[in-house]
Amino acid sequence: MTLPRFRSFFYVISVLALIGGAALLAYGQWSKPLLDAQRALQARDPDGALRAYSVSVARFRERTPMQQLLHDDYAQAAQNQLAILYRTGQYETVIDTAGSAPVDAAPHFWVGCAMFAKSLQEEGAEGQLQWLTRAEDEFKLALASEPGDWDTKYNYELSARLVAALRRPPKPGNKPSAIKLLRPEGPSQQRESMKKSG
Repeated sequence: MTLPRFRSFFYVISVLALIGGAALLAYGQWSKPLLDAQRALQARDPDGALRAYSVSVARFRERTPMQQLLHDDYAQAAQNQLAILYRTGQYETVIDTAGSAPVDAAPHFWVGCAMFAKSLQEEGAEGQLQWLTRAEDEFKLALASEPGDWDTKYNYELSARLVAALRRPPKPGNKPSAIKLLRPEGPSQQRESMKKSG
């Protein structure tokens, strides 16, 4: 290899290393809220984690190309944000926020969970039926996106059975027993085990 070729090769390698370093630095700044959220989760600080996820999701929404470039990070931030909102009983906010969440964040699953929880807060059968019907519809949409997910299937079938039961005339003295959706754990720190936590 001649000296001019070596210099050209060295120049190209130097430029690539500089670009790579700049990209890593930019990603480190971009992903800081995600790291802050992980630390808050480890410290059992859901409010801190929620604030950090909110910052991260807002950044992604402001810069659409980043949603595609870092799709997994965006989906993780949005899904964990929904998980924390649900776990802290902010059901209306789950319903409002899920509308702009990516499909991989399982927004229909979370809305279904939130609507199911709201049905349990209702005193009358009519209010319960309205929320449960909406929850059933959301779980059905979630199942269409992820047909093999056992928890979504269970929650959909449970909602459907309860809707059917509420549409039948009540028997005197019958009170429904405690009902619980699957996956009560909180947001996960790893993408593979983070699917949903209803």
